[in-house]
Amino acid sequence: MVKVITYGTFDLFHQGHVRLLERAKRLGDYLIVGVTTEHFDEARGKVNVIDSCLERIENVRKTGLADEIIIEDHAGQKIEDIQKYKVDIFTVGSDWTGTFDYLNTLCKVIYLERTPDISSTMLRSNQFKIVKMGIVGTGRIAARFMAEEKFVSGINTVCAFNPESDSGNLFRKRYGINTYSESYSRFLNEIDAVYIASPNETHYEYARKAIIAGKHVLCENPVALNRHDAAELFELAEKQDAVLLEGIKTAYCPGFQQLINTARSGQIGEIRDIEACFTRLADLHSRERTDADYGGAFLEYAAYTLLPIFKLYGTNYKDVRIHSIKGEAGLDLYTKIELLFDQGMATAKCGVGVKTEGQLVISGSNGYILAESPWWLTKKYKIRYEDPNRVEVFEPTFQGDGLRYEMGEFVAQINKIGKNQYLLTKNEIIAMSEITELFMKERMKGKAI
Repeated sequence: MVKVITYGTFDLFHQGHVRLLERAKRLGDYLIVGVTTEHFDEARGKVNVIDSCLERIENVRKTGLADEIIIEDHAGQKIEDIQKYKVDIFTVGSDWTGTFDYLNTLCKVIYLERTPDISSTMLRSNQFKIVKMGIVGTGRIAARFMAEEKFVSGINTVCAFNPESDSGNLFRKRYGINTYSESYSRFLNEIDAVYIASPNETHYEYARKAIIAGKHVLCENPVALNRHDAAELFELAEKQDAVLLEGIKTAYCPGFQQLINTARSGQIGEIRDIEACFTRLADLHSRERTDADYGGAFLEYAAYTLLPIFKLYGTNYKDVRIHSIKGEAGLDLYTKIELLFDQGMATAKCGVGVKTEGQLVISGSNGYILAESPWWLTKKYKIRYEDPNRVEVFEPTFQGDGLRYEMGEFVAQINKIGKNQYLLTKNEIIAMSEITELFMKERMKGKAI
């Protein structure tokens, strides 16, 4: 008898799960299926499991494909189970390719190809919709999206769009999904929602066409390069009953929300100054260092540094000044944004060609909050007071690279169970677009800022 074992969350049970179990069953004579607990799913990075463990077990049982169902609840259990049940073959989906190669010393490891479209036939009664996603752009950010997708319930990426067919074809070969290079409309017809990860100057037009077509939009920052276009996109989304989210992933991370709530709680007194800095030395041949019109530090990172400022002070700033150090191509290598509010002042600094300490400091009348680099992932922050021996340390939960949190919020809003629009508000995005417009006007004039 050949024994096969597979594991999974099996959340929002659908036809893709059935197909995977069918293929696993065909590999041997006896199929053992491990269903993960909610606690273990959270520990391994799954951020938004919808169905209970009992529901997920029952859905697997109903298929009649599992000869035995077990519970997976801790790290290292796969090795234990393979030995305990004398397993011959371990198998999971191809989105985990390479992850479990270490099990080859115990049994044969087989990765099953992903099912491209699994949402057409649902095998459950609840109303949570699996969102058919398309990706615009097939560069490094799109690759991160694909890596994070498996940790988010309710999203199935079925196709991608890139007018540069060579890049699109490489993406298709790597991930096994359809790619389009000519007809954006045809691409939109295949999906419910789109993730826009294309060059900065294309975001607005791609988002606008998608919303008009009735699609939900998750767009990388900046969603638009001026206030008018950003406001127009939100107005269109409201008319179409479509979700529009800007992908500033820090806003959706639980640790960042905890940090902001700590600052608002009054523990450090009245907030009087905020300094946020985000710098990375970009590759000399990257878009950030070569595109004089739409590259540079501001368009890459300014939204991240403005985020905590608008969260804590609001968007009604009294004055803003922008200063940049430019490279030979004219793009900004380092930019400092100074803002003045009624209650205090703030500085946002970002760089792609200048490196400095990337920290977030929130200064209050009783103490200050310090989140060291990379504060935008918010894995740890401290409160310090006048007494140097009094330090409070916070270490909130953080999974992956943070992208899964915004993806989880996106699908929750589409299914109308999230609607946590306070995480990143329309007014905050429009205010960021307003400052972006000021920056772009000076850039396009060719004047020093």
